[in-house]
Amino acid sequence: MKEAIHPTYYPEATVICACGNTWKTGSTQEVIRTDVCSACHPFFTGEQRIVDTEGQVDRFYKKLKVHEEYQKEQEARQTKKAIADVSIEVLELGTRLNKILADAKVSTVADLLELLEGGDQPLLDIKGFGRKSLIDLKKALRGQGFEIPEAAEEITV
Repeated sequence: MKEAIHPTYYPEATVICACGNTWKTGSTQEVIRTDVCSACHPFFTGEQRIVDTEGQVDRFYKKLKVHEEYQKEQEARQTKKAIADVSIEVLELGTRLNKILADAKVSTVADLLELLEGGDQPLLDIKGFGRKSLIDLKKALRGQGFEIPEAAEEITV
């Protein structure tokens, strides 16, 4: 064998676990630090514990949380659509506005919101429907908890 090429061997090297357990062994390092040992590993202890040294579990839970939030958002949208399929009479706009909208073949809140996605102009184009009616309609929609599309939120003079 060649001289001075081999590492130093420590017959009494100390192994220190994160749980506090220590023992002696032979090694080329004087002190060895470890995260898990036979005293704390779930396989040997029978505990239901997750050993995660690379953060994979945390990343998985983050993805799971994002997915659950996305599903809740989708369910809320579907619920809002289902709620929007009610008659315009729940808005209590008055008989004149109800009649004007009925003549224009707008019978549900969903129809109103669909028209508002094109801005204010599609409603203003309905005969007998003016700015005051539009303001009252938007107030009634907000009062009932409906979300007015962004295109209709812009104020045009």
